[in-house]
Amino acid sequence: MKVLTFITHPRTNSLTFAAAENFMEGLKDAGHEVDKVDLYRSGFNPLVEEDDEPDWNNSCQHFSPQTKAEMERLKQYDGLAFVFPLWWWNMPALMKGYIDRVWNYGFAYGGKKLSHERVLWLSLAGAPPERFHKRKYDSMIRRYFNVGLADYCGIEHSHFALFCQTINPSSDHVDMLLEEAYKLGKHYTLLSDKKEI
Repeated sequence: MKVLTFITHPRTNSLTFAAAENFMEGLKDAGHEVDKVDLYRSGFNPLVEEDDEPDWNNSCQHFSPQTKAEMERLKQYDGLAFVFPLWWWNMPALMKGYIDRVWNYGFAYGGKKLSHERVLWLSLAGAPPERFHKRKYDSMIRRYFNVGLADYCGIEHSHFALFCQTINPSSDHVDMLLEEAYKLGKHYTLLSDKKEI
């Protein structure tokens, strides 16, 4: 399977990047073909300009060259993965802008859907699990990514993984998270929260 991994973090020496690298190592060891996009260093403009504003009356809309190029890139892959920090219980603005522009009407939803078989959302958060459970943020976030994005855009198998307590973690905790990231890559084709969709 050809899998494209998007990494969204301002620092390349972050735990987010390390988790992404371990995830991709697991993919490779499972025999998958792996590519990545570092959104912060890609030059991608996350702002939706007039050319990329969804045109509800035209499912054959002509998009800006940058958006069209990203759409063409996505078509080359069977699976996707997004590795990112959880900020304000959601994805970073740069990643949201990517989805706003590229997962657009007429390409990812509407008359057409994405052709990818599966997607992994791997998010790293500073808060402990109890803070997510207390207000049911964990189930809300999982539903948003699995149903609101993946299922709505035609991706059958979506899995949301949340790594907690990533602020000043112990070395043992880091090792455990990186091992878990590797396993997510190694078992990528088995991951699915389909029962929630």
